[in-house]
Amino acid sequence: MAGSPRLSLPVVSAFSATAAPIAAIALVMGVYLPRFFTSHIGLTLGAVGAAFGIVRLIDMAVDPLLGLAMDRTKIGFGRYRPWLVLGAPIVMAATYMLFLASPGISLGYLITWLLILYVGVSILTLAQAAWGASIATGYHDRSRVYGVIQAVGVLGSVMILLLPLLLAGKPAGAHGGVGAMGWFLIITTPLTVLLCVLVTPERIAPPSDSEERVRLADYWALITRPEMLRLVFADFVIALGPGTTAALYLFFFHDARHYTGPQTSILLLFYIAAGLVGSMFWGWLAQKTGKHRALMVSAVAYAVAQSMLMIIPPATMSLAIPGMFGVGFVASGFVPIVRAMVADVADEVRLETGKERAGLLYALVTTTQKIGAAITVTVSYTVLQLVGYNPKEGAVNTPDAIHGLELCYVFAPILLVFLGGAAFIGWKLDANRHGEVRRQLDIRDALAAEAAQLTTASGISLGGEPPAANQR
Repeated sequence: MAGSPRLSLPVVSAFSATAAPIAAIALVMGVYLPRFFTSHIGLTLGAVGAAFGIVRLIDMAVDPLLGLAMDRTKIGFGRYRPWLVLGAPIVMAATYMLFLASPGISLGYLITWLLILYVGVSILTLAQAAWGASIATGYHDRSRVYGVIQAVGVLGSVMILLLPLLLAGKPAGAHGGVGAMGWFLIITTPLTVLLCVLVTPERIAPPSDSEERVRLADYWALITRPEMLRLVFADFVIALGPGTTAALYLFFFHDARHYTGPQTSILLLFYIAAGLVGSMFWGWLAQKTGKHRALMVSAVAYAVAQSMLMIIPPATMSLAIPGMFGVGFVASGFVPIVRAMVADVADEVRLETGKERAGLLYALVTTTQKIGAAITVTVSYTVLQLVGYNPKEGAVNTPDAIHGLELCYVFAPILLVFLGGAAFIGWKLDANRHGEVRRQLDIRDALAAEAAQLTTASGISLGGEPPAANQR
């Protein structure tokens, strides 16, 4: 399509760089930090679960406000670029305060800095996602770009997972190497943001006559769009699935399946590394079959792969490694496909309303992810506490407590992800429909750009100053 040029791989790679620390933070917060605050800092399961739940409930109201602010940002530096720069120091400060915390901190301390970290991560995540929708406009190119973002995120996760293995037995490796992980994030976050903002262009769609301040009715109209209702529901239940496994991962493999600490890190490394191959595969499949069909296939495959974990005998690395690789492979398709589909909906919204709402639309799905994450930590930790599970190092748990842990880890995610895939049965916004949307948008944008050039020429002839270019 003439109006949808394919982005070069160097530009896509530079743009995706920020995904490395974002994904690494999400991994550590979901897997290592909850255990770090219970086993090392000394807070109870209930307190840590409550802290994550409270922060998520507060933070979920932040994303829509951030999305609106981003969509309405129009400065010389760009629309989404300045927000990416803003998010970096916030993430760095909160990372230092949490990852290098000492025993004796209060629950209020944990809640405060968790909230600051979540806000910083939200800024980075929303800015990158919405920016990606504006630079990758083709239906299939979006599958490719968000697939690369996912792959770069996998690389960041793999690098941070290697730290506990490299530091095993060393002072810096105490408590799972959480402190070393913190320094890794503090260093990589500003470097990747700098690479992204210096290399990636930012295209801002020409303003339309209908561009105005968002009203509550506009917000409600976005939420209740049939496509967004499906995406929000699917993203919510899919986030609940892997989110539950992340919160319980170390408990499950150490106490229920009898793997050592280093072995659990190795298994998690294979799970994450599988996403490097899987994200490319699901991006390819989405281009061949359509995004919604690829997502349904990945949901069914996840149910099969997750079920296999209970068949593998305990403490059997030779079988657990391919098992975890398989689960990671199929799970890697969820996030990039959903984000690419949101970008398609954003195009349809802009065609119908003339308003840029990519930031707000992405805020809707990231909010559901946060709600899901809050529910997984809070509910799963509460259930474990009810069945008598003891998370302390060296504790001996009853068979009933271990059985409850296994049910939470293996079977609950299967049902949730399967429901997410089923939500896309009968999806209408496919490649053909989106191609027509983009054709009409390109025509309208070209006419708007031509009108702007005529206005500029008239202003220059009268001695005025030309406006800033739309691409920076």
